[in-house]
Amino acid sequence: METQPQFGWGLLLIILAAYAYIAFSIQTIAGKTNTANAWMAWIPILNIWLLCEIGGRPGWWVVLMFIPLVNIVIATMIWGAVSEARGKASWLGIFILLPILNLFLPGYLAFSE
Repeated sequence: METQPQFGWGLLLIILAAYAYIAFSIQTIAGKTNTANAWMAWIPILNIWLLCEIGGRPGWWVVLMFIPLVNIVIATMIWGAVSEARGKASWLGIFILLPILNLFLPGYLAFSE
């Protein structure tokens, strides 16, 4: 009997850790911006709604996040608005488009002063 590689479990752990990091970062951003219902950061789709609230964007923009190519523009705009809400430059929203660097944006906005 052949043993299967354990790559799947390691990848699952990495994905779960990344999700927990991003959710905790969004929850922290919501707390620092005095946005209600920070717990929504842990629930898929509701976390996008929460980001819209933090950035002062309408909640219906969540629907736009399900339209291919449009979601790229909307995500950049939402994260730019979240950056402004944290007192940072709105152009930081562009970092959400860059692989690897997009993992640092939520942490930077959450844990910087």
